[in-house]
Amino acid sequence: MEFPDLGAHCSEPSCQRLDFLPLKCDACSGIFCADHVAYAQHHCGSAYQKDIQVPVCPLCNVPVPVARGEPPDRAVGEHIDRDCRSDPAQQKHLHQ
Repeated sequence: MEFPDLGAHCSEPSCQRLDFLPLKCDACSGIFCADHVAYAQHHCGSAYQKDIQVPVCPLCNVPVPVARGEPPDRAVGEHIDRDCRSDPAQQKHLHQ
């Protein structure tokens, strides 16, 4: 016997499991089962606001500071365009 008013369905489209102990994502506020509450498991579009990691420049291996809420790829791109000290980045600056 199901109790449709008890618990909630997982918001992951491929799952939709009726979970009696659903979990709320702290980034996007979606409701998920235990299998899909992790940012990567439900492809959370708001994870960059909570999952704070310092990206590293792929050219010079220097950590690139990122403001809270800013997408890391934008900060790395600006670093490569302005501050990167690697050879490919320096060549790019010379040809502009």
